[in-house]
Amino acid sequence: MASDARTYLWDALQAAERAMRFANGRDFESYVQDELLRSAVERQLEIVGEALNHLRKLEPATAEQLPELAAAIGLRNVLIHGYASVDNRLVWDVVSAHLPTLAVRLRTMQRPAASP
Repeated sequence: MASDARTYLWDALQAAERAMRFANGRDFESYVQDELLRSAVERQLEIVGEALNHLRKLEPATAEQLPELAAAIGLRNVLIHGYASVDNRLVWDVVSAHLPTLAVRLRTMQRPAASP
Protein backbone atom coordinates (compact mmCIF):
# COMPACT_ATOMS: atom_id res chain seq x y z
CA MET A 1 0.00 0.00 0.00
CA ALA A 2 1.36 3.42 -0.98
CA SER A 3 2.28 5.84 1.77
CA ASP A 4 -0.37 8.31 0.47
CA ALA A 5 -3.02 5.64 0.93
CA ARG A 6 -1.84 5.06 4.49
CA THR A 7 -2.08 8.80 5.10
CA TYR A 8 -5.69 8.89 3.91
CA LEU A 9 -6.55 5.90 6.10
CA TRP A 10 -4.87 7.64 9.05
CA ASP A 11 -6.71 10.89 8.40
CA ALA A 12 -10.05 9.09 8.17
CA LEU A 13 -9.35 7.15 11.36
CA GLN A 14 -8.30 10.23 13.31
CA ALA A 15 -11.40 12.14 12.22
CA ALA A 16 -13.67 9.19 13.03
CA GLU A 17 -12.15 8.86 16.48
CA ARG A 18 -12.53 12.60 17.09
CA ALA A 19 -16.20 12.55 16.11
CA MET A 20 -16.84 9.60 18.43
CA ARG A 21 -14.92 11.26 21.25
CA PHE A 22 -16.87 14.50 20.80
CA ALA A 23 -20.19 12.61 20.96
CA ASN A 24 -19.18 10.32 23.82
CA GLY A 25 -21.55 10.53 26.79
CA ARG A 26 -24.13 12.49 24.81
CA ASP A 27 -27.57 11.52 23.59
CA PHE A 28 -29.46 12.68 20.53
CA GLU A 29 -31.28 15.49 22.33
CA SER A 30 -28.09 16.98 23.73
CA TYR A 31 -26.48 16.63 20.30
CA VAL A 32 -29.30 18.56 18.63
CA GLN A 33 -29.21 21.30 21.27
CA ASP A 34 -25.44 21.86 21.04
CA GLU A 35 -24.58 23.68 17.81
CA LEU A 36 -20.86 23.61 18.58
CA LEU A 37 -20.97 19.82 18.99
CA ARG A 38 -22.98 19.39 15.78
CA SER A 39 -20.52 21.56 13.88
CA ALA A 40 -17.53 19.68 15.24
CA VAL A 41 -18.98 16.25 14.50
CA GLU A 42 -20.08 17.27 11.02
CA ARG A 43 -16.61 18.63 10.25
CA GLN A 44 -14.96 15.37 11.28
CA LEU A 45 -17.40 13.40 9.12
CA GLU A 46 -16.54 15.66 6.20
CA ILE A 47 -12.87 14.77 6.73
CA VAL A 48 -13.66 11.05 6.89
CA GLY A 49 -15.53 11.24 3.60
CA GLU A 50 -12.92 13.41 1.90
CA ALA A 51 -10.03 11.15 2.95
CA LEU A 52 -11.88 8.06 1.77
CA ASN A 53 -12.75 9.76 -1.52
CA HIS A 54 -9.04 10.44 -2.11
CA LEU A 55 -8.24 6.84 -1.12
CA ARG A 56 -10.80 5.54 -3.64
CA LYS A 57 -9.11 7.53 -6.41
CA LEU A 58 -5.56 6.60 -5.39
CA GLU A 59 -6.00 2.91 -4.52
CA PRO A 60 -9.41 1.57 -5.54
CA ALA A 61 -8.53 -1.97 -4.43
CA THR A 62 -7.76 -0.78 -0.91
CA ALA A 63 -10.88 1.39 -0.80
CA GLU A 64 -13.04 -1.57 -1.83
CA GLN A 65 -12.19 -3.21 1.50
CA LEU A 66 -14.42 -0.65 3.21
CA PRO A 67 -18.13 -1.49 2.84
CA GLU A 68 -18.92 1.93 4.34
CA LEU A 69 -16.97 3.82 1.69
CA ALA A 70 -19.86 4.97 -0.52
CA ALA A 71 -21.99 5.98 2.47
CA ALA A 72 -19.13 7.96 4.05
CA ILE A 73 -18.41 9.81 0.82
CA GLY A 74 -22.12 10.40 0.25
CA LEU A 75 -22.56 11.83 3.73
CA ARG A 76 -19.58 14.12 3.18
CA ASN A 77 -21.23 15.41 0.01
CA VAL A 78 -24.51 16.08 1.81
CA LEU A 79 -22.75 17.86 4.67
CA ILE A 80 -20.83 20.09 2.30
CA HIS A 81 -23.26 20.66 -0.56
CA GLY A 82 -26.60 20.06 1.12
CA TYR A 83 -25.79 21.76 4.40
CA ALA A 84 -29.24 23.38 4.57
CA SER A 85 -30.96 20.02 4.68
CA VAL A 86 -28.71 18.01 7.01
CA ASP A 87 -30.68 15.39 8.91
CA ASN A 88 -29.43 15.52 12.51
CA ARG A 89 -30.88 12.07 13.25
CA LEU A 90 -28.93 10.57 10.36
CA VAL A 91 -25.69 12.20 11.48
CA TRP A 92 -26.25 11.05 15.05
CA ASP A 93 -26.98 7.49 13.90
CA VAL A 94 -23.80 7.46 11.84
CA VAL A 95 -21.69 8.64 14.79
CA SER A 96 -23.30 6.42 17.39
CA ALA A 97 -23.97 3.25 15.40
CA HIS A 98 -21.83 3.10 12.24
CA LEU A 99 -18.65 5.06 12.87
CA PRO A 100 -17.29 2.65 15.50
CA THR A 101 -17.34 -0.20 12.96
CA LEU A 102 -15.63 1.93 10.33
CA ALA A 103 -13.00 2.98 12.87
CA VAL A 104 -12.21 -0.67 13.64
CA ARG A 105 -11.77 -1.42 9.93
CA LEU A 106 -9.56 1.64 9.44
CA ARG A 107 -7.45 0.72 12.46
CA THR A 108 -7.00 -2.82 11.12
CA MET A 109 -6.01 -1.53 7.69
CA GLN A 110 -3.36 0.70 9.31
CA ARG A 111 -1.47 -2.33 10.59
CA PRO A 112 1.37 -3.48 8.36
CA ALA A 113 0.85 -6.81 6.63
CA ALA A 114 2.52 -9.77 8.32
CA SER A 115 5.73 -10.99 6.69
CA PRO A 116 5.70 -14.52 5.24
